[in-house]
Amino acid sequence: MSVKVTQPRAGEPPLTVVEPAHRLLDLDLRALWQYRELLYFLIWRDVKVRYKQTAIGFTWVIIQPLVTMVIFTVIFGNFANIPSDGLPYPIFSFTALLPWSYFAQALGQSGRSLVGNAGLISKVYFPRLVIPLVAVSSPLVDFAVSFLVLLGMMVWFSVTPTWGVLLLPVFLLLAALTAFAVGLWLSALNVRYRDVSQLMPFLVQVWMYASPVIYPVSTIPEKWRLLYSLNPMVGVIEGFRWALLGKSSPDFTVMAVGSAIVLLLLAGGLVYFKRVESSFADVI
Repeated sequence: MSVKVTQPRAGEPPLTVVEPAHRLLDLDLRALWQYRELLYFLIWRDVKVRYKQTAIGFTWVIIQPLVTMVIFTVIFGNFANIPSDGLPYPIFSFTALLPWSYFAQALGQSGRSLVGNAGLISKVYFPRLVIPLVAVSSPLVDFAVSFLVLLGMMVWFSVTPTWGVLLLPVFLLLAALTAFAVGLWLSALNVRYRDVSQLMPFLVQVWMYASPVIYPVSTIPEKWRLLYSLNPMVGVIEGFRWALLGKSSPDFTVMAVGSAIVLLLLAGGLVYFKRVESSFADVI
């Protein structure tokens, strides 16, 4: 959409005209920059609301992945004897849970973001892309807190990170772009088809088992590796393990394939989102 302010005649107030975008892919980055303060405010609002009136506050950010790591270690590491590439299974699984928890939270929030902000969308104009951007950005606070726990575990298990730790922001960005790309599709579809919100928990659960969270990529047969690499989170998780745990260098071909899939999803999601954006206020 574009916003134009017409010059008023003498004695008349200025007239603001909101028009739909005329180009297929018009991100209107200038408008996003103009509404950056709204983006900051909504991120802070989401963080405050999530932990408002909770007994232990941010401790939930630590408890949830730790409990999940313990369950995975007992069931998959001890009972099922799933290999962990020679690493202690607790830190092997927690290093994967760190980016995965962020991705799952960001995807769930972005998919429900438009419907969750229906009151705001139906009352005032602002670039609607702000809403899924907020949903993807606010879980970064939880990620930062959980990352401190991972650093403590690395000290406990005497694990030294590789030089690849410098690429962690790249892997995290890939996870964020994946959540944002898929979230654009889900959030826009959820406005019209509310059963999409029922699909999202199932999608996240299936996606986790299709990602190397509880098992290494080495367990996947070679003939299925290319198909498996279509999942962008494979490259993200393997990248985290390589950078932080000194695991063998990941297959950068897998990462390139996953990144290409993300870019295609993102381009398609932006086109679809901008195409139906003008109807959000009427349908929501």
